[in-house]
Amino acid sequence: MPTPTAALACVVLAHEDPTQVRRLVAALDPFPVFLHCDARTPDRVHDAMTEGLPSRVRLLDRRRTGWARWENAEAEIAGYRAALAETDASHVAVLTGSDYPLATADEIRAELAAHPGRSFLVTHPLPHPDWRGGGWSRFRYRHWAWRKHMLRLPVPRRLPQDVVLTGGSQMKVVSREHARAVLDVVDRRPDLVRFWRRAWIADESFVPSVLGSPALVPGFAEEHLEHSLWWIGWDGTRMKSPPWLGTSDAGRLLERWTAPSEHPPYLFARKFSTSRSTDLLDLVDAAVGLRGERPVEVTTS
Repeated sequence: MPTPTAALACVVLAHEDPTQVRRLVAALDPFPVFLHCDARTPDRVHDAMTEGLPSRVRLLDRRRTGWARWENAEAEIAGYRAALAETDASHVAVLTGSDYPLATADEIRAELAAHPGRSFLVTHPLPHPDWRGGGWSRFRYRHWAWRKHMLRLPVPRRLPQDVVLTGGSQMKVVSREHARAVLDVVDRRPDLVRFWRRAWIADESFVPSVLGSPALVPGFAEEHLEHSLWWIGWDGTRMKSPPWLGTSDAGRLLERWTAPSEHPPYLFARKFSTSRSTDLLDLVDAAVGLRGERPVEVTTS
């Protein structure tokens, strides 16, 4: 049944660490959660992650997600479809199991209400400054991921003519209207789905490319904010993925609550794990709880 009071539906893509995933689900209360667990995850881990979850959590059909696989984008799309069908949420957030909220539910609702119909994601039309060669080879050639190795067929293929190839993080908050637009393109354009099945790391480009293409989703450029709602603990070194966070990162993580900014506040952060981050998350919970006792201040678009 729809959830009329929910401003946000959360799609959570998880692989491991059931204790962290369950802590994340609890921290997202009362928002509805659509949880995807990698089909390669052992049954005992899956059971520990999913047994006895509250009724606001819906389990998505399991896919073999993993490093650089198209199925990551496919799970995200399935989450959009379920969220739109089962809630009337104004926005959909895409998180991993290693993410965590930095705000109360009331703060999240207020921030989204201040930006009705807006999506929050940073987009990089090609050439992408952080991708080797601008990122063109991710699409020009067919790719497969095998044991965290890239396999590339060195035969170029034609690029779709009506698509603005664009990069961006899989972690994002999209408006209900933009989530529906992505589903419409998926249903109308099987040729694009076939193309992206062999693109490299499709979850970093499929949704941003669909939304960023005026021929597919007119008006998106004016209907989104070039801002991520995630704080990520990059340390300035070249890394393929963000570092795990611990108590040594508490100062950097928590200072966003006191530092003035012209941008919307960070509502989430990553990456956390039970073995590395429990003490830090205890600090986060305490800080969020204390802040939740004060009146909510919101930014406006």
